[in-house]
Amino acid sequence: MKFSTYMYDWLYGEKGYYSKYREIGKEGDFYTSVSASKFFGGTIAKHIISVIDEGFLPSDTTICEIGAHKGYLLADIVQFIYTLRPELLQTLSFVIVERFDFLQEEQRGYFQESFGDAVKLQQVKSLKELQLQSAFFVANEIFDAFPCELIYKEKTATVKEGKIVFEEEDVWVSEKAKKYHKDRGEIAVGYEAFALEMKDAAKRFEFMTYDYGEMEARPDFSIRVYKEHQVFPLFDESLTLDDVFSVSDITYDVTFEHLKDAYEEAGITMTAYKTQALALVDMGLLELLEILKEQGGEEMYTHEVERAKQLILPSFLGERFKMIQFRQR
Repeated sequence: MKFSTYMYDWLYGEKGYYSKYREIGKEGDFYTSVSASKFFGGTIAKHIISVIDEGFLPSDTTICEIGAHKGYLLADIVQFIYTLRPELLQTLSFVIVERFDFLQEEQRGYFQESFGDAVKLQQVKSLKELQLQSAFFVANEIFDAFPCELIYKEKTATVKEGKIVFEEEDVWVSEKAKKYHKDRGEIAVGYEAFALEMKDAAKRFEFMTYDYGEMEARPDFSIRVYKEHQVFPLFDESLTLDDVFSVSDITYDVTFEHLKDAYEEAGITMTAYKTQALALVDMGLLELLEILKEQGGEEMYTHEVERAKQLILPSFLGERFKMIQFRQR
């Protein structure tokens, strides 16, 4: 079995890791920016307002989150839009792209609990279901969960009897490896098709996504398994694939150059690439915290600052995570 097929089954198969509800944060296997602070979504909301103010997107645009888990990020965006520019809630539309029915149910329940009938949520299983005039697409940590192929000295990985072996050559994988100067590591599968789906989903859009990785490819393997906040390299001798398959998260560092190329090949322009810390500060995270201090008081401000620090501290999420942004005009 090709490794990309094995990884897809691990994450999205009938008994895959994401085929059932997983807690994120302290009680789960890993943290995300969304679980760290509501001001992650709040800062994105502030940016969306600025994109509308500059005229790139209209006030009746659609805000669409891709891979939303329970819907926390989109809900935070909605809440901060209500705080900063409440009249926009009368014109904006909100969509979540989510393949799993049980997560769609969780999302509907969370939005009903949070907003009642004040905010209408549309849900689709794929970007292919959308035909929008304009959109703001947002995603957090989706590209590190695309299946990948593993390559080692021009040989790609297959999984046989629970073991990874390198014995076959794949022309497409080898060409990508040469392009990104890798003789070993991960080659993501599906970026090109995803970019084309997004291109067809909206005539005009901005897409902002956050993930860990670097612009240039790592020269080694980064693929790893997360279990209860412990990290295990996939090739750890103490790791037995059968024991962690589908019950632990599997992920790898994103090569943003590959993502950039996939979107540019689809005719979509990259407009920004920054560390998460710089992106959030540039978009107004600190200004939002000052508003909270003025309106909510010192105690609430201090509490939220401590949580928001996790978004920008180099030792936590600020430097390891990157933001990349694209626009289709």
